[in-house]
Amino acid sequence: METDERGVAVWRGQEITGADALAQVYRDVTLVTALDPSTAEQVGGGTWTGVPTSSSTLPSLMAGMLEELRVVDGQRVLEVGTGTGYNAALLCARLGDRLVHSVDIDPGLIASARGRLAGLGYAPDLAAGDGRSWHPSGRRFERIIATCSVPRRLPAAWIEQAAPDAVILADVDFGIEGGLVRVCVDGAGRARGRFAETSGRFMAARGDAHAYPAPEPHVPYAAAVGTRPTAVSAADIRAHYPFRLLLALELPDAQLTYHHADDQPLALQLHTPDGSWARAPLSGGDGAEVAYGGGADLWGKVEGLWEWWCARGRPAQEQFGYAQEAGGEVRVWHLGTGRRWGAGA
Repeated sequence: METDERGVAVWRGQEITGADALAQVYRDVTLVTALDPSTAEQVGGGTWTGVPTSSSTLPSLMAGMLEELRVVDGQRVLEVGTGTGYNAALLCARLGDRLVHSVDIDPGLIASARGRLAGLGYAPDLAAGDGRSWHPSGRRFERIIATCSVPRRLPAAWIEQAAPDAVILADVDFGIEGGLVRVCVDGAGRARGRFAETSGRFMAARGDAHAYPAPEPHVPYAAAVGTRPTAVSAADIRAHYPFRLLLALELPDAQLTYHHADDQPLALQLHTPDGSWARAPLSGGDGAEVAYGGGADLWGKVEGLWEWWCARGRPAQEQFGYAQEAGGEVRVWHLGTGRRWGAGA
């Protein structure tokens, strides 16, 4: 991935062949392998814009997630999001292929992954379908790992097919930001744990191989109603993932976008469905200003949360717990102070 002068992500096509092919694959970068055809557009020689729909995750993230999963011999694992089959191959090498089950919404990806895995001598159970539903094997799993994101809560099917004391590791999306949670499921269908030390985000799960999530509606560069100084810059928000995660919990209905209006610097804008918004330039540092409009003081909430976070030593995401009750209610809390946020049911 590259970024153009507007801050827009562009993807450069690559042909990985020859003697350095293995070294290229093991580079610590994410390799996008498919784009949503409705959004894909060639913008230069060998470069494209568009919404990614499949990728090979950067190796360090895969390794970190597998370490977080903490599998032991004899445990049966369900992977949601087969993709290229890379992660399934690692699981097969660790556990043996008879204990590895993997599902992907795209039958074409399943067929390709099956061929690659067979070439390595592995034959795990691969299935095409919506990984958020009950797995067709009907088995229960000691470990479930998802390389796609789900909104706010874990699918009920994952909880139901989890064996006693099973671990689930998945990316949960809270709006502005999300993150990997690692939870243990008890016999009453409750999942409790915390955000993982490993951080990473994944594409949203979808229910059809040829249906892609609708892009976020375009939000115009709003005309400023007022401006004022702020101690929290847009660059601060962009630079600190744990703070963006807290911001998502504090402002569950808010959306964060980047704007590059004519003759204006690249800016970060927050807005909510009631029409309230706040915007700050990414180039702003000390003495930065925020422009705002609407009825709610969004940036005031940003500043209050920033003050709270900084006063507690800027805790990382693994210092926040995550719990999902049997009825689907989700809550997140700071392990040090107990401050909590509800994420709906």
